Amino acid sequence: MKNCRHQELFVARRLSIICLQFSAALFLVLLLSAFAVQAQLQSASRSTSTDAGTAPVPAMDALLLARKSVEKFFEQSSNVVCTESVSQLTIGKNGKPEYREESRFVYQLQASTTTGSLKLAESRETRKAAFRDAGRTLLITNGFASMLLIVHPEYETSYIFERAGEENVDGKPLAKINFRPVAGGSSPAALQLRGQNYPLPLSGTLWIDPQNGAITKLIAAVDSSLNDLGLQGMRSEIHYATVQFHDPEESYWMPVSATIDVETPRQHWRNVHRFTAYKRFTATIRIENAEGKP
Repeated sequence: MKNCRHQELFVARRLSIICLQFSAALFLVLLLSAFAVQAQLQSASRSTSTDAGTAPVPAMDALLLARKSVEKFFEQSSNVVCTESVSQLTIGKNGKPEYREESRFVYQLQASTTTGSLKLAESRETRKAAFRDAGRTLLITNGFASMLLIVHPEYETSYIFERAGEENVDGKPLAKINFRPVAGGSSPAALQLRGQNYPLPLSGTLWIDPQNGAITKLIAAVDSSLNDLGLQGMRSEIHYATVQFHDPEESYWMPVSATIDVETPRQHWRNVHRFTAYKRFTATIRIENAEGKP
């Protein structure tokens, strides 16, 4: 029997595990906060959280386009599968890797709104299992490709977005927008430690193509505010790119890599996820005329 993992990430009215676990003694889980995605909640009457003094109209136009791109991303994600390669590393005090394990999966992010709310699930079918050294503790990470929920319309009042200028990448100007949490606002991620949930105050930067709203890079981090929980820092960097399909011609905007660093006073873990070899599902309808027989 094939080794296949199917993990529910996100369901309305529930908290669902993405999974960030790195110690037998210290159990850490990253959660996605549940919400119902309903048309009336996305009406034009809702305003975007911004700092009016630092976010001019062009930057916010890019952010509004990005919100639409994120919704389209979740619509298209169920149509494709890819190869996910995972590197689990421990980092030494000199900043260099001192141990590594490799694994590979057939990966799919599935999205559904059949119940009137957004439901996400990850599916992984093992192609190469990592060698497990029982004497080592490694980081397990899943679901970070879905950190785009920070930009989803449901969370627009939970973050303050500020213009951070432009940056040319491969000859293309990208709008940079910083984000930081609103005090008391909702977070798409939470820390579960010893049975307790702690919302993660994520802050970071988005790199957005102002022409189509595609987010090419997202950096999110948690600072030292969780030191009392034993977490010195967490940083994730996710890159996205356009994937071109043929027959019929169509382009999808998909994650290509995710790097997650987690540090405690004694340990530093780094996981690198790479998403390649995207394949699209297509449906073919064949109609035949039945010939009548005497």
